Amino acid sequence: MMHKLLLPTIFSLFLINMSAQTIDEKLGNAMNAADWFMLDSIYNTTPKDSINPFIEVFSRCLIGNRLNRTDISIPAFQELLNSQTLDISTLVSSTHMFGIDLSREGYNAEAASMIKSIVNQTKQHLDSTTVDGLIASANRYAALAEYKPYDIVFQDGDIATIPFSIVPVGPKDKEAVLIHLQRSSINGIDADITFDTGAGANIISHEIADKYNLVPLAGTMQTVAGVGRRDGYIAMAKEIKIGNITVKDVPFIVISFSTDNDEADKYIDCFNIVIGSELMLQLKDLTIDFANRQIIIPTQAPTKTDAKPNMCFSAGMNLLTKGLVNNIPTTMCIDSGDASFGSLNSSFYEINKEHVEQVGRRDTIRSAGMGGVTITSGYYVPDLPITIAGTTVLPLELVVRTSPDKTAISQEANIGLKTLMLFGRIRFNLVDFVLTTYPYTNSLSVATVTQGYNAPFFKLSKTLDKPTILQTLGFIGLGIARSLINPNAPTNPDL
Repeated sequence: MMHKLLLPTIFSLFLINMSAQTIDEKLGNAMNAADWFMLDSIYNTTPKDSINPFIEVFSRCLIGNRLNRTDISIPAFQELLNSQTLDISTLVSSTHMFGIDLSREGYNAEAASMIKSIVNQTKQHLDSTTVDGLIASANRYAALAEYKPYDIVFQDGDIATIPFSIVPVGPKDKEAVLIHLQRSSINGIDADITFDTGAGANIISHEIADKYNLVPLAGTMQTVAGVGRRDGYIAMAKEIKIGNITVKDVPFIVISFSTDNDEADKYIDCFNIVIGSELMLQLKDLTIDFANRQIIIPTQAPTKTDAKPNMCFSAGMNLLTKGLVNNIPTTMCIDSGDASFGSLNSSFYEINKEHVEQVGRRDTIRSAGMGGVTITSGYYVPDLPITIAGTTVLPLELVVRTSPDKTAISQEANIGLKTLMLFGRIRFNLVDFVLTTYPYTNSLSVATVTQGYNAPFFKLSKTLDKPTILQTLGFIGLGIARSLINPNAPTNPDL
């Protein structure tokens, strides 16, 4: 079926019956709120013939993309692009998301071909920045297609382990800490690697990339967003070893870690090498055991079950979950690269202003991150209970910001390593996309086996720059695409 980009008439929109309109509004509201759990719940409890065809297929695209169900999203994106009326913004967003999902399953050549095909047919309707971003994505996937990224080799046995240490970083008075992996090497050279669940990609500095003989991939310009932005490129590590796991063909984004601040740059070397959630996804199932200072990975990944996911991706492909802060439902990033207890955004302050001002200590919050330093006002607030996956801990203090934090676009809270260490273990089942937390007294459970998918391929035809029903729901598609171009960088120690 040929791809269409046409203007739906007002009359055709009016013909959607009232019951379908109500369901469409509910699905649209879930999309607009980026509440992927609600979208998943509504979609799976609704007869499909009562949903507008466009919203039905686009719901599957988003559910699969944001809940790591590529078995759902890959065929859904193919159907969307082959059969549905799309505006340019939605087309661009869908192209980026589809490319990410194809690449995640190892179909980099197909991702590159798909993006190039769309660019060739739509570039007359796109601005130069969007065209450049799409071409950069296609070039990146084409370069990755020459390798077999994340070829993982386990030693014999049912369980693999990666020992780690908790390392102090930054000014001593802040008592900030990070996870550094032990028994690690890159291309045969011992390496000091930071493990950062909040980083959407593996990142390395220019100097260290040269030291470890990483191979630059031509045409792979990549912009990384942290406090500021840095342009870099992708380079391939032939082999990394972490604990008793060997991973071949590991891509890193090579960038400058400088904050352009002399004081902050004194402490920047703790982030010279960062492994993020991209590798976690390939390992499928891992448990951070804080009690025994090791990461545990079953050598056979779990099978997909009917368990309801409690994790989702942010717009920048970082791992988020729903939890409670002081019994208030909160979207939070589980961020072992945040060297503090964590922070809450200004919306929490507005709701809890009286309590925060009464018990908190007002201060200037200075945070260093890749590309710059931010200085905002806020409070250090003690004794705010954090509940994640049913387990509650009590961090010594959390930062509550009184003004919006431009570095925390998709989450209301960032849960840092010092809070995560209050749990005995945290398990990431990245097949079911279920996060489980364990008190120190509970034992570890491990699951078993997964499968791959066949890549789709299609042709696109003539396109026109016109809006669709999606715009009436307020969904900002292009905003997603731009976020996906710039995966979030790790957060440096609080200054």
